[in-house]
Amino acid sequence: MAIPQPVIQKMKSYPEFYQKVWKACAKIQKGETRTYGWVAKAIGHPGAARAVGQALAANPFAPTIPCHRVIGANGAMTGYSGRGGIQRKKSMLLKESHRARLC
Repeated sequence: MAIPQPVIQKMKSYPEFYQKVWKACAKIQKGETRTYGWVAKAIGHPGAARAVGQALAANPFAPTIPCHRVIGANGAMTGYSGRGGIQRKKSMLLKESHRARLC
């Protein structure tokens, strides 16, 4: 997904690590999920899964930056700081996976 230019500009006021996490998140397609560890490896910081979680918890650009697509290593629906919490995260993922199957 292309990140809108205004979001990219606002991202620049955040730490570089956060920006890398958010940009990696934006590449996760609708209907797909990745783990915090996967994101950490994708941005060149293997072993930084917890730091990825912190960056996603601070994500002010949701759902444009789809942090709801990142789950725990065991498949658990962990942390979602957006309105509605974990239930909202589950709901969004179910809707996206249903849409992905229809395409």
